[in-house]
Amino acid sequence: MFNFNLRTSMSGRAYSPGVLIANWNEDLYLEEDLLKDFIHRREKGELLIQRANKLKENLYKKEQLSISKDGFLHFGDTVMLVNPDNNKSATENLPSKGENLSLAVTPEEMAVHVMNTLPSPCRVSAVRVCDPMGRNTFQILSTEGASMGEPIRYGQNFGLGTTGGFHDRMLFLASDHKTFQNMAKKSLLQPAFLTDELSYLASWQATYLDPQLRLEHEGLPVPANTKILITHCHTNQELAVPRNFSIRTYFGREYEVVCHTFLDSHRAEEDKNYWIVVTGNPSDKSTTMMDRPQPPSEATREKNSEFQTEA
Repeated sequence: MFNFNLRTSMSGRAYSPGVLIANWNEDLYLEEDLLKDFIHRREKGELLIQRANKLKENLYKKEQLSISKDGFLHFGDTVMLVNPDNNKSATENLPSKGENLSLAVTPEEMAVHVMNTLPSPCRVSAVRVCDPMGRNTFQILSTEGASMGEPIRYGQNFGLGTTGGFHDRMLFLASDHKTFQNMAKKSLLQPAFLTDELSYLASWQATYLDPQLRLEHEGLPVPANTKILITHCHTNQELAVPRNFSIRTYFGREYEVVCHTFLDSHRAEEDKNYWIVVTGNPSDKSTTMMDRPQPPSEATREKNSEFQTEA
């Protein structure tokens, strides 16, 4: 005896699986069309998983930073913007204590699955990764007609552009006054974002760290790999990372980046506003100047000389 799985037609009569019923021909052609459409989109790289993988490959592609031969920053340099470790984070029990955070591109999750390039406008965030890659490398641009290769000076306007590793479209770091519809989601402060228009909203200035010596340093070249303040020209607010505000992104937990000047009791900017514009390591092109060991101090040199004389 053979057991057949019976199925019932619209009229209620039972048929074996070998009998074609209903709109079987239309269903067969529909399945074939779906398969052909899937193969066509896969060959063109238009599947959602392919788009997401391509965007990730570009964002996490290794980049090489510019090497400063004279120790200063120049127009056209490819750099990283790093918010150095905040010494207060240990006492305030912040989740990012003991970590340097780099400014990075953070597209929305929907844009990752739909678009083949960075959307505009696009969010930015501070990430724990401080290795140069497409996501966290920026190029210093001229907004006032200065030629490439000239050193940047304190009080001089410049722009910060990034391609996110795509090299076919550049977005520019910008900010604008806080409104009810335009503010940071967690801190409710003035937001920082990326836009495709290099306007006055995307103009920044380097400010000397010590308020009492700023007038003396006005117009002097900006040294690389040292702490500075990055001031937004339109709103006169400083770029900052308040480390007590973490946000959930497509890439995991990261930190919100805003434009706000945090002042202490002495009317001086706090560590949240400190930035290091990092350049490449001349002795190892795959690393940055932050990876170089610190030069020995005078006390260390004296101890080494004493040890050698005793030996």
